[in-house]
Amino acid sequence: MLIIDAHLDLSWNAIQGNRNLLDSTYTIRARERKQNTVALPEMRKGRIALSVATLFGRCTGQVTSHADYGSTTQAYGVTQGQLAYYRALEQEGHVRIITDRSSLDSHWAAWEAWEANEDGDPPPLGFVISMEGVDSIFDASHLESWYQDGLRLLGLTHYGPGRYAGGTGVEDGLTDLAPPLLKEMERLGILLDLTHCSDRAFWESLDHYSGLVLASHNNCRVLVPHQRQFDDDQLRAIIERDGVIGASFDCWMLHPGWTVEKPGNRVVSLNTLVDHMDHICQLAGNARHAAIGSDLDGGFGGEQSPHDLDTIADEQKFVDLLADRGYSDDNVTAILHGNWLRLLRQAWKK
Repeated sequence: MLIIDAHLDLSWNAIQGNRNLLDSTYTIRARERKQNTVALPEMRKGRIALSVATLFGRCTGQVTSHADYGSTTQAYGVTQGQLAYYRALEQEGHVRIITDRSSLDSHWAAWEAWEANEDGDPPPLGFVISMEGVDSIFDASHLESWYQDGLRLLGLTHYGPGRYAGGTGVEDGLTDLAPPLLKEMERLGILLDLTHCSDRAFWESLDHYSGLVLASHNNCRVLVPHQRQFDDDQLRAIIERDGVIGASFDCWMLHPGWTVEKPGNRVVSLNTLVDHMDHICQLAGNARHAAIGSDLDGGFGGEQSPHDLDTIADEQKFVDLLADRGYSDDNVTAILHGNWLRLLRQAWKK
């Protein structure tokens, strides 16, 4: 089955991590001696026909190598370089950057036609460009130039006190920069990703933004009590806006108290992810709002992923896992790609 994964930090791994994603996952493992799970060959094997590919560069005042920079201009340069990487992949024919309804529909039709016959190589992978934490956007007047460059989704913050909003690990709300940016997002039709927002920033964002929302890679606080997850009121707020929540594969977000050292990742399987998907479906009363946003290799690898996942190609296992929970074929299709397709088509009316 074709799959949409709504959160992959591909350019960050390629540029800041100096990882050649054109090589297979196994070649990269041999070279790096790490347990990476994502590379373009395995994405094609797993029929990840479309993914949300991120740009990432924080500027929170807490400088961290390859993640958090000392100035907005540095963060801007980093994220522009990451965008250039995606454009280079597109120029070489490996990927297709999707920016509107027409390109989305033609891309999806090409993959459906290939899947029906499996004749020859699959089409290029589809990327929708997102920004995870918008510290590299100088202010609202700068957003349109990013839109012209292909940016179609964004999340205001990441970890810590971002320039626009408080993120994971803090209680800050929106800064004065955020309301004008949210207004400009609405004008341009850029979707708001609420992932990583502090509780205060979450609700303040909804007060200032009436457009389409999502949580690209977020799990359920009722199952894993932690500020990084969303509580049921937050999940319902996204559902009420007809948004979508993508389940994240990071083990500590899937099982309470999980650590790499103890008890190890054998306690977390892909079926644990289905628990979070199912909770969202039960809240909604339907399967219209649950999906995948894996965040695989987003600062972690196989050591911190479900034990029955070797590479991203194993996302195909959800077909049977969801069916085993009693989900119909139509509902499985919705969770694995249909819900993200619907959201993008709503955003891109032409």
